[in-house]
Parts: sequence; C-alpha cells; structure tokens
Amino acid sequence: MPPLTAIAPAKINLFLHVGPVDGEGYHPLTSLVAFAAVGDIVSVERSDRLSLTVGGPFGTGLANDPDNLILRALRALGEATGIGEPPLYVHLEKRLPIAAGLGGGSSDAGAALKLARNLLGLDLDDAVLGDIARVVGADGPMCLHARTAWAEGRGEVLTFEPNLPPLHALLVNPGVPSPTGAVYRAYDAEPRALEPRPTPPADWSSAGVIDWLAGQRNDLQAPAIALQPAIGTAMQSVAALPAVRLTRMSGSGATVFALFDRREAAEAAARQLASEQPEWWITPTTLAAP
Repeated sequence: MPPLTAIAPAKINLFLHVGPVDGEGYHPLTSLVAFAAVGDIVSVERSDRLSLTVGGPFGTGLANDPDNLILRALRALGEATGIGEPPLYVHLEKRLPIAAGLGGGSSDAGAALKLARNLLGLDLDDAVLGDIARVVGADGPMCLHARTAWAEGRGEVLTFEPNLPPLHALLVNPGVPSPTGAVYRAYDAEPRALEPRPTPPADWSSAGVIDWLAGQRNDLQAPAIALQPAIGTAMQSVAALPAVRLTRMSGSGATVFALFDRREAAEAAARQLASEQPEWWITPTTLAAP
C-alpha cells in the first residue's frame, strides 16, 4: 500500500482569554480557534518498526528527538488499541516555524494519528482519536479535529463552530522562538480573572466577525512581546500594511496574523512585507476554508 499523506494545518487563536494558574499548574482559557490552509505535511507508510524522519525548511534538529509529539501520539495509539508500537515509517515535512503559536507539533501528531488509523484499518472514530491525542497536551484534541471551535477548560473542552466564514489572512513570524512555558510564566506576574465565553457575533459575515474580534484580545500577547520584542516589531510592521482590518498574535507567539476583507489584499500585503523583511516567514492564507 502506498504512503498516505495529509496536511497538518496551522492553528490560529483568533482570540485567547486566559485565567490565573490553577492548583494543578494549568491555566483555564477561552478561545476561538480556526485552522489555516497551510501547514506541515505528514506521510505514513507501513514498515517493520516505528520510525520518523524530518525534512523541510524548519526540520533541522527535530528528527533525532525520541519524544517527538508524533512518536508520542503513535505510541499512545498502540497502547490504547493493544497493538503495541505501530510498525510505521513517518516522514514530516516541517513547513511551519517552531515554537510559533501555531500548534504545529500537536497538529502533526493529529494528522499522524488519523493516517495511522486509516493505514492500519483501526475501527476508531475521531472522538476516540481526540482522547488519545490528549497525550501531546491541551492542544492535542483541537488539532486532531482541525475544525473551527470554541476551546475552553484547559483547551480540551471543544464546541465546534460551523458559522465562521472563510477569513483572508496573512501569517507572519519574525524568526524568533516563543516557548509556551516561558510566556505563561511571564503572564503569571499579572494574571487576569477569566471571563465567561464571549457572546458570539450577531453578524457572521467575514466583515462582521472581524469587527467582533476587534473587541477581543490575546492575553499572552503582552508577556510574549516583553520576552521577545521582535514580536512587537512584527505586529507594528503588519499593522502598517495597506487594507489590514485586524492584527493580533496567535497563541503564545511568535506568529502574528492579520485579517483582510479580500484575498487579493492579503496577497499584496505579503508581497510588500516580504520585500521589506526578506528573512521573516510570511504566508498569505485562508482561515476556516471549506
């Protein structure tokens, strides 16, 4: 049987409200999460043992990590199904920046779980795979489903949202890492009380959603910028582009996204910014694409 291949899409937190750390060391949160039409590429085929290779522009240093989230997820799949370590060869084409607030590792693991299920003929639905994906962290279930959703609890309580329209976006990463743990520790210096999930937009058109998002925020944005001022520089550069409707950081950073009314405006902004900042990762895309 030939290899099976899938995209592991980038996750974007359209907003992210975070509460103070709880007694178990976790932060309650509320977020509206969408997935982009860009991501890493995961391929899986049968083999005599479980192994992983990594390529792509951001793959350096990942191949030799024995605790890579893909391997962790597939071992959990084997344990949950009683088949032992799945005899699979996995190749990851790493196209998303690392420690970028895009859920890349969790999305890679989710794609690998689905491909492994299909290749091995396992009778498991996505709900079961989502439970297995918890082994990679709070982003595991949402990235396994890769569907627009309200995320609550620690990020694992999901309510899928079918009303979000396609949003034309520009993703920008200034080439600095923004490790999640460090950003949360910085946030803990001045945490906010977690508010209830915001009332959804009254107008689910793309323009109405962008207007509604402008009234939300990312609580990790300020601490991330304090740790990595390059994120603030990227936000200022993106906000200055023509036709930008909204600029915000995703997740714990360092990726910044901008929303536009038209795809052509996002693509033109990408070309302009790439000429100004050729070392940055700059990608126009669509969020919540059908």
